[in-house]
Amino acid sequence: MLYMVIERFKDAPAIYQRLREKGRMMPEGLGYVSSWIDLDFKVCWQLMQTEDFALFDLWIANWNDLIDFEIVPVRTSTEAVELMNAKL
Repeated sequence: MLYMVIERFKDAPAIYQRLREKGRMMPEGLGYVSSWIDLDFKVCWQLMQTEDFALFDLWIANWNDLIDFEIVPVRTSTEAVELMNAKL
């Protein structure tokens, strides 16, 4: 399952320092796909994949002092077209 993780940065320099020192600190089974960051380093949109939503809690615990998270289940546009075509 795919998820769009919307991260609102509290302290971008501290986030990048921790990332440099410790990496993403993601549990096994939670996969990073890609990410995009606004020009002001305030918001990151990160596409992630997992079959176990509970893994987000483990990952977020490593970052919630520096980032506020919103996690939204998503599907690809190809999947959306297929689902809608089946209903039409």
